[in-house]
Amino acid sequence: MALLDDLGAEVPLQDPPSRVVSLVPSLTEAVALTVPGVLAGATDYCTHPSDLDIPRVGGSKYPKVQRVLALEPDLVLGNAEENRPGDVAELRAAGVPVWVTAAPATVPDALRSLRRLFAEVFGFPVVDWLAESERVWAEPEPLWANAIIPVWRKPWVVLGRDTFAGDVLRRLGVGNVYAEHEERYPRPRLPELQGFLTSGAADLVVLPDEPYLFTADDGPEAFPDARCALISGRHLTWHGPSLVEARELLSRSLRG
Repeated sequence: MALLDDLGAEVPLQDPPSRVVSLVPSLTEAVALTVPGVLAGATDYCTHPSDLDIPRVGGSKYPKVQRVLALEPDLVLGNAEENRPGDVAELRAAGVPVWVTAAPATVPDALRSLRRLFAEVFGFPVVDWLAESERVWAEPEPLWANAIIPVWRKPWVVLGRDTFAGDVLRRLGVGNVYAEHEERYPRPRLPELQGFLTSGAADLVVLPDEPYLFTADDGPEAFPDARCALISGRHLTWHGPSLVEARELLSRSLRG
């Protein structure tokens, strides 16, 4: 099959793959639940399903390419935002087909990408959790808060324009004060963030537990007197089966 991934690169597959290495935690979960038994390897950060017992190949940003090759995959799954182009190029140069998904800007973008992956690569045109995710996330809620959404500190990094996580929050009624910023992940200084709260432009700080592990003791203290919501980073940023339950869980955390 002559297939093109989300970035338009050719993925030479003769048949549906039977040995897949995933370099993306959300794709690992999606493949494990949809096509059981095909995963031959995954990253150290692929934590779901929790009972997944397969070889590990290092981190998403810095996978051990030789370890990937040693698993003799007939397909590697990557993502344009999570994986380095050089690693993808090295795998392709070694003759391994690599399917790279785009960094989605919206929930529908992510679901369309996943639907195409499973239909074209694995021959699964109907996936129950995908259909349910499309139903669950179809209707956005009215705006009820404007938020600052840090995803890292030291330095502070926040969600900016065109991010999947930003669209998740917007569909839950939470706007992003950096939604029109020229960068997808701005790095403002703390006084700037605090200024949005002081001026009333923001009335909520959303603190996920990944990629940075914000906790009740690490994050809220930087925003005294502000309303802070500690939420699941997996449910905010992973585009996969977790989307089925994410809306209810995130909404509860944001409004709690």
